[in-house]
Amino acid sequence: MTKTIRRQLTLFVSEADAIAIETIRHRYNPEQSRLISSHVTLCREDEIANLEKVVENLRGLRRAALCVSFGPAKRVDNGKGVLIPGHGANADFHQLRQEVLKGVQDVPVRPEPHITLMHPGNSACTDVIFEEIAAVDLPARLNFHAISLIEQVNGGAWKTLERFAFTV
Repeated sequence: MTKTIRRQLTLFVSEADAIAIETIRHRYNPEQSRLISSHVTLCREDEIANLEKVVENLRGLRRAALCVSFGPAKRVDNGKGVLIPGHGANADFHQLRQEVLKGVQDVPVRPEPHITLMHPGNSACTDVIFEEIAAVDLPARLNFHAISLIEQVNGGAWKTLERFAFTV
């Protein structure tokens, strides 16, 4: 049997900052919550195919914590999923992506940073559920102190392979 392996770079939300987020995820999307903790995806698997160069870039990073701003929760994928979208330019997030992907993808796409509350692939939001989520006081800004290289094998839980802490 062939293994399906996925890798990506992730910014995990600190345990203290994730309390409200994880409460929602555990209640309304336990399957996704079981697979991975609250996070912002920094780079997807197709972007880090040249993993050796990406890791070299990660080891050379010199920066302070990354701050990402977020807006209110919103429904996505025909209302089936829910996420906390990035708000504003989040220029530092995009700059970090450029630093990580330098020499790999010098003009990376500019994905919107976000935190998934209900993944449309394994949950289904309703109007009632969304009203409950919208009433929760979710963080408007989060600081991240490290990038994690994570891996998923055969659709199982994501595991951290290596963690790259920000240092100045």
